[in-house]
Amino acid sequence: MKKPQRIIVALVAALGSHFTLSAQTTPVVVEAETGTSTNPATPVAGATTGDWAFKTVAAAGTTPAINYATCLTDVAAYTATTSPGGGVGGSAPATAARVLTYTVTFPAAGTYDLYARMRVGAGGASDDSYFYATGFGTKDPTVTTNWVTANGLNNVGYVAGNSLAVDGAGGSGTGVWKWVDMSKFIVNGSAATTFTVPAGALTQTFQIGAREDGLDFDKFVFGQTGLYFTVGQLDAGTQGTTAAPVAFVPAYAPLAAGKTKYLGSAYSTAQSTYFGDYWNAVTPENGGKWGSVENTRGTYNWTDLDSAYNRLARIGGVFRLHTLIWGAQQPTWLPALSQADQLTAINAWFQALATHFVGKKIDFIDVVNEPLRTPPTGLITIGSNAGTVDPSGGAYINALGGAGTTGYDWIITSFQLARQYFPNAKLVLNEYSIVNDGNSAAKYVTMINLLKTRNLIDGVGLQGHAFSTGSATVATMTANLNTVAAPGIPLYITEYDSDGLTDAAQVAEYQRVFPLFWEYPAVKGITLWGFRVGHWRTAQGDNLINADNTERPAMVWLRNYVKSTTLGTKATSAATAGLFLYPNPAQDGSVSLSMPASLGAQAVEVALFNNLGQSILRQTLAAGASAVRTLPLPGVAKGLYTVRLTTSAGAFSQRLTVE
Repeated sequence: MKKPQRIIVALVAALGSHFTLSAQTTPVVVEAETGTSTNPATPVAGATTGDWAFKTVAAAGTTPAINYATCLTDVAAYTATTSPGGGVGGSAPATAARVLTYTVTFPAAGTYDLYARMRVGAGGASDDSYFYATGFGTKDPTVTTNWVTANGLNNVGYVAGNSLAVDGAGGSGTGVWKWVDMSKFIVNGSAATTFTVPAGALTQTFQIGAREDGLDFDKFVFGQTGLYFTVGQLDAGTQGTTAAPVAFVPAYAPLAAGKTKYLGSAYSTAQSTYFGDYWNAVTPENGGKWGSVENTRGTYNWTDLDSAYNRLARIGGVFRLHTLIWGAQQPTWLPALSQADQLTAINAWFQALATHFVGKKIDFIDVVNEPLRTPPTGLITIGSNAGTVDPSGGAYINALGGAGTTGYDWIITSFQLARQYFPNAKLVLNEYSIVNDGNSAAKYVTMINLLKTRNLIDGVGLQGHAFSTGSATVATMTANLNTVAAPGIPLYITEYDSDGLTDAAQVAEYQRVFPLFWEYPAVKGITLWGFRVGHWRTAQGDNLINADNTERPAMVWLRNYVKSTTLGTKATSAATAGLFLYPNPAQDGSVSLSMPASLGAQAVEVALFNNLGQSILRQTLAAGASAVRTLPLPGVAKGLYTVRLTTSAGAFSQRLTVE
């Protein structure tokens, strides 16, 4: 059970002048669930105290249970509440029931910074704000000047494993427990607040106020101003240091430098630090989406998109523009337009982009994003809310021709417009959950072939997110890659990530999945959908780089693997698509190779590589009458390997586990 740290004032007096600076600066820990509040006249259902509830995250493995405080009501319920002091629900707690009060005893007089350990809910920017008092003492909940509005907490903070000082914003996301130095987090254009404890008044009242529900608090720490505290020190309530910890500084060339394929990342402010030390391809994460650029019709915000392109200009390599047509993150003003006006707006959007990029290089454009799962119907298509209106869904599919005679006329029209406005860019169709789903792969090929026959498509995008690959076997993913490669259009893994709540889990998943994509001949490049803390799947542990710039083991492995792996130059053909190794995992010192009939009984060259890209076995399987050959694995230890098979028709690679 957690207990708030209390420092006995009598001990301070007893030590007198021998009370050391170290003891004086010991941080004071306040557990969030020890706060008290005035109950409202009509209590909110389930509230423990006022509008607040106290809950528990159960212990799991070596992680202890966490008791935390969370508000049950949102600011929207209080925005109409006013008072003579001018306080409203958006700028002050508004009622005493929305305030938590703590009694805090300090070891010594001085000035302290306020640190908060919190977790932002799934609502992101709708779950990421609260109030804290501008100083000690009991505050009027209706007076704006009594409170600091801490907003925008969804993409800041420092998580466990970060060796940097908790200092300023940080870069953590939602769904994770993280620390924020509230006294250095600048909010609403004004500096936040430090807290002064006067001599002779070591026990003080501290208050916080609710603003949005979905924001959970584990604990608060008061640490002496001027000292630096890491996440580990704040977690343990131990002493900080006078010098800030030194951040790790990488000094590398991009991982895929000199390779025949590019390896890039999505780009945003959170992903910008040391970007060029790892990647030679840039995709704007959100800055190129229509809803981000033209939130107000006819007014274009190019800031984030230009930031991504400027990074590309500095590092060189490949620029991928993401995305033109999608059923999400589209302007909310679109659905109200007539179909004719929607088509006019689409043309204006394409023209604005083309004009903005005159004289600049765009290598690839994701013309239509997620045509199977998120078409621009204006409706949510997946999840518990499927079929309901999505204000940012666009609702313009019929303006592009709807299903039409082909079933996908709207896609064809989108690519025709893209070819018109961007004649020098390679045009790409992009979708997720293709490599793990044979039915989706077959439907995707239908779309690909419709575009191919009209000479409108130059690349096939496969997103490669962890939620798709994590539950799929290598054999399944290989079979579906073969399916979408059959039309002969180059493949690109456009949004790769692998979950890793532990380092070991992330390394294992990278070793299992990434080589399949990297070594597959038809795949010409891979883009990770972020690599630093602040990653869109930070809560799942998908970041390769910690907030202090240190590299997780999966990044170390990835660099060594890409550097040491020799890529083939032959593309996968229909003839080699039917090659298959089984059983996988291999047992009893051998594995069987099934050959497609089109290859006949020819000899096959075989090479086996370990996860460092080192060749450990090479042999030739002699020609024979049988379509199934036996591949001996003499002396091959248990582990994960890549098998490369070369025939007269081309090359084929598959991951193989040996047990």
